[in-house]
Amino acid sequence: MNQPAPPRRHSAAYRYLLVGVLGLLVGLVATIMVARAIQARQDPFPDALMHVINRQVQLLHDAQAQNRCSLADSVPRLQTLRSLSNDVDLAFPTLKDSQGFQQHASRLRATLNQALAAPPADCIAMGELVEKIQSDCQACHQDFR
Repeated sequence: MNQPAPPRRHSAAYRYLLVGVLGLLVGLVATIMVARAIQARQDPFPDALMHVINRQVQLLHDAQAQNRCSLADSVPRLQTLRSLSNDVDLAFPTLKDSQGFQQHASRLRATLNQALAAPPADCIAMGELVEKIQSDCQACHQDFR
């Protein structure tokens, strides 16, 4: 008569490997949970505002590159940019008392006010305006990023 085979015992290395993989999995899940908790506590408004401003400037640049430089192409973008520039102070409340930050924000608003008062009539003027807006933004980013 055949006796049943004795149960196989797993080696200690197998158990260590199993515990190690389980530990990595639990660590990964915990890391993701902590990262999500930190992300949930951050205010998305500043980044969102900067992304929308950047996109509007990029659309002006693209229109200029495609030789679409009519008032119908530029004025709505400029109006949107001017409206968004009003919220820069709200987006960065810790910088509202900074004179340098206020100067940069005022410079951007002044550029946009001038552009709306006399919108670019051709692609050369639009290109110059886009460069001016980008330089205003870049100056602020260099000082406060």
